[in-house]
Amino acid sequence: MVINRTSRLLRRASLGVCLTLSCSAVFAQTGTQPLDAIVAVVNDDVVVRSELNKEISLVIPQMQQSGTPPPPQAQLEKQVLDRLILKRLQRQRAKELGIEVDDATLTEAMTNIASRNGLSLEALQATLEAGGIRFADFREDTRAQILTSRLQSQEVINKIQVNDREIDRFLARESSSLIEREQVRLQHILIALPDDPTPEQVRTAEAKAKRLLAQLRGGADFSAVAARESDGSNALEGGDLGWFEMGAVPALVAEQAMTLAEGAITEPLRSPSGFHLIKLREIKGADPQNVPQTRARHILIRTNEVVSDDDAKQRLAILRERIISGDDFGTLARAHSDDTGSALKGGELGWVNPGDTVPEFETAMNEQPINGVSAPFKSSFGWHIVQPLERRSQDTSGDAMRIKAREALQRRKAEEATEEWLRQLRDQAYVEIRLDREP
Repeated sequence: MVINRTSRLLRRASLGVCLTLSCSAVFAQTGTQPLDAIVAVVNDDVVVRSELNKEISLVIPQMQQSGTPPPPQAQLEKQVLDRLILKRLQRQRAKELGIEVDDATLTEAMTNIASRNGLSLEALQATLEAGGIRFADFREDTRAQILTSRLQSQEVINKIQVNDREIDRFLARESSSLIEREQVRLQHILIALPDDPTPEQVRTAEAKAKRLLAQLRGGADFSAVAARESDGSNALEGGDLGWFEMGAVPALVAEQAMTLAEGAITEPLRSPSGFHLIKLREIKGADPQNVPQTRARHILIRTNEVVSDDDAKQRLAILRERIISGDDFGTLARAHSDDTGSALKGGELGWVNPGDTVPEFETAMNEQPINGVSAPFKSSFGWHIVQPLERRSQDTSGDAMRIKAREALQRRKAEEATEEWLRQLRDQAYVEIRLDREP
């Protein structure tokens, strides 16, 4: 059965895909270094000084644009190097799993970036290069971001499940928060602790957190303090964690996010990773909106020892051509679909809400016009073709609340699971920092 309870999640992690001109990390042109020293060893790979300098040259303008003063050079290099190490580890993991981004996918992504900025692809290239950014570097960095997104989806996001009981508990406890405070924007400072810290290390970290809190409540700029003092991965963005729906706020600060006044800062909060200071920077409130729904039907061909991916794709391509030529979709679904539940109804899935289907299916369905038949595509269930029959915007506040609750829970789980996955990826790797060994 295609329909499940996993909604499509948009990762807000700092290494996730952000395919816009304003937030894409792009490589700027830099001069050749006379000595390209190794600054870190990452498993059987290395990060060299020129890579670190190139990344720093991108970070500083972004910090200036957001009004965040850069921290001292040594701290800046450490923060940026940590980011590069995580990128390298994820690239290595993607290679192990055979995850790739082909040129056709990359070109489509580049075209979408240009379109969202009101440009043709040629105009995008001219604009970038006029600003000193090599188009080839921008293109390859975009490929790397798509690769990271696919990796995290496969390793973390697609494995997250939210059941009806969890939704019921969430709505009983926090439904009002989805209306009164739909979203909050948070900033974060982390004073990190090592694994199994000594009592003295805990006391020192807590004292530092309290000292920083006193500075902040005395008028110090949170972004500047975060960039200078935080051990968190978002320090270089002034500790900005972005916007969260209320149910997706990290569990550590979920209660405070429902009650803190805008601009307020929490007391130091302890977690296994250290002490945290959280600022509630902004609040948005709104009632649930109408739910967009699609009535669709599909044909599924599952692969097995006898039916390969190529076989399934070819069979569906032939069925699609027959449908386009006038054969009845429902009749073919009854005869050929491996989704027995919908096959008996001519492939009908009924009205589908956002998040009811796996991401690949939802994307293909949403991209098709009414009565259009998609090209064959693959999901975790097998190969499909899908045909949207109707679309509507349904004013069902109860359904809207359940959808919002599901998405909030999935995002909360995704944030925590991705952070833990990245930590494990780093812990299981051989990483040697050599910043202090440079000539």
